Amino acid sequence: MQPRFRAVLFRGWYYAAWRERGETRRISLRTKDRDAAERGLRSFAEQYEIVNRPQTITVEFVWNGYRETLKGRPAYNTMGFEASAVLASFGLCHADQIIDQDCLGYIERRRASGRRDGTIATELGRLRSALKWAERKNLIAKAPFISRPAMSPPRDLRLTRTQARDFLSSCVTPHIRLFVILSMTTGGRAGALLGLTWNQVDLGRKVIDLRSPSRGLPSLPIGLKKGRAVVPINRTLLEALLEARTNSLSPFVIEWDGRPVKSVKKGLQAAGRRSGLPWVTAHVFRHSAASWMAEAGVSMDRIAAYLGHVDSRITSKVYARFSPDYLRDAAEALEIDHK
Repeated sequence: MQPRFRAVLFRGWYYAAWRERGETRRISLRTKDRDAAERGLRSFAEQYEIVNRPQTITVEFVWNGYRETLKGRPAYNTMGFEASAVLASFGLCHADQIIDQDCLGYIERRRASGRRDGTIATELGRLRSALKWAERKNLIAKAPFISRPAMSPPRDLRLTRTQARDFLSSCVTPHIRLFVILSMTTGGRAGALLGLTWNQVDLGRKVIDLRSPSRGLPSLPIGLKKGRAVVPINRTLLEALLEARTNSLSPFVIEWDGRPVKSVKKGLQAAGRRSGLPWVTAHVFRHSAASWMAEAGVSMDRIAAYLGHVDSRITSKVYARFSPDYLRDAAEALEIDHK
């Protein structure tokens, strides 16, 4: 796994600096100019990778290298959990020599250990992504085909309006109640809402920017960034946010005792038991919000923008059936005059 290189200024000269075996190392780039140093750093990194590339490119080497590119994203942590199973089976394999029988054996072993096909498919999908990355990086000539079990269709779990009110009434702690209101009214992903800060909330203009500030994205219209969008604040949400802002003790919108909240899973489970809706998870609110918009006749393009989907065809595939006009013209074309 290649270290992270930085151009650092030392005694007036730029150096390439990196961590290796627990120690900080540096080598002179022989320039005092920042732009020249950046060019020299890229060249040095390329040479370092060539010189230090192992003779045998194993799956473990590729997995760790690909994971490093995901640092700061949820997938980085997920790959850490998945590694124990995937690398136990594939870690020492040559990255370009995995065959279909290897994948089928993995599927059988994971099923025998009680894992569902959806989980197995996700793990093998991550392996495939890592191998594709290795191909793009010219670490291997071509990524082998990775067989996966068929993904099971997602469970159609959504709340009715009555159920939503019952669930919300069962939220006894302020931060859980606020999270649920945010989820129901923005359709935002749990990660975006838990990381939401007050500087992303414009109460005057009544809009919320669900995109992470750390991404350094320019201000763009709704729906142009995958997974997150800029959405309006409706009356229900405005009342909740005004109350939360008054009592706020930190920069985070969802907080507990002045500290950001990492997970609302236990709080949602408790509210689910009290309301008789134990199957409700954070994603159910997003699915419900999209369904409610479709039932109200909101176009698929606008729902896609609201949810932050890049392609409205994804939205249509899942939510078009909830629209009151779904296949209405097709049904009318089949009218039969039998009198």
